[in-house]
Amino acid sequence: MQTVALAEAKSQFSALIRQVAQGREIAISYGKKKETVAVIVPYQAWKKGKVRRLGTLRDRGSLFFADDFSIGDEELIAS
Repeated sequence: MQTVALAEAKSQFSALIRQVAQGREIAISYGKKKETVAVIVPYQAWKKGKVRRLGTLRDRGSLFFADDFSIGDEELIAS
């Protein structure tokens, strides 16, 4: 992964985007310590990383329905 300082990234943004479009990842560093603060990745790689884990709220809440609760299929579909 290539690391680029923020000032350089600003001046060469179009060239960096072309590299990202070809599949490369670019890290952006910032500040006196040149700490990496961001990474530019291809959209498809970012999209694949969006995984939803099931059960993250387990045992953190509760749900109950009142005895007189009712909803028809039409109302449910219209919601």
